[in-house]
Amino acid sequence: MLICTLLILAAALFANEEAVPAAVDFHGFAWGTSMQHFISEAGLPVHQDEINGLQSLLYENLSISGYPVFMVAYFSGNGLEGGTYYFNTHTFDELVQCYTNMQKELLEKFGTTFLCLPIMREPYDYESVWFLDSGYIRLKVDTRLNDPVSLWFSSPGLTSRLGITRAAFIPSAARAN
Repeated sequence: MLICTLLILAAALFANEEAVPAAVDFHGFAWGTSMQHFISEAGLPVHQDEINGLQSLLYENLSISGYPVFMVAYFSGNGLEGGTYYFNTHTFDELVQCYTNMQKELLEKFGTTFLCLPIMREPYDYESVWFLDSGYIRLKVDTRLNDPVSLWFSSPGLTSRLGITRAAFIPSAARAN
């Protein structure tokens, strides 16, 4: 069974190898979009704050792929740098369904990914990561802690500033090869 699963995953990886992933942006806005332009298009946020040198805008009562979300967009002096969606689900089944549906949509849009399924630390932690030239995407949920499904997008500049690298997701045995 494990071998069949690995063969299917390998076939999917090679099948999508030629597909060009979409450019990473956030909420339809390109990296570097000014906060003023973002607000003029997205509307007034319900809250504004500064976090680690980034201005954040909080929006509530949005819908992404049919799921209710609240959204945080992050801006530096260079404009839009990143953002996160937090999905409002009410049951365990909704939580898992939301993660699965969002992962499928992201795979269709951005191609195959490092699937960082549990790394055996947290038995119910699900995470998918995309490192693309145009940005970084992380879809995550921890069902054990009853955390919401979160979907993070960041520009290459913010990803670098936060110290997020591909190497962090490659097991140490694979790095030695």
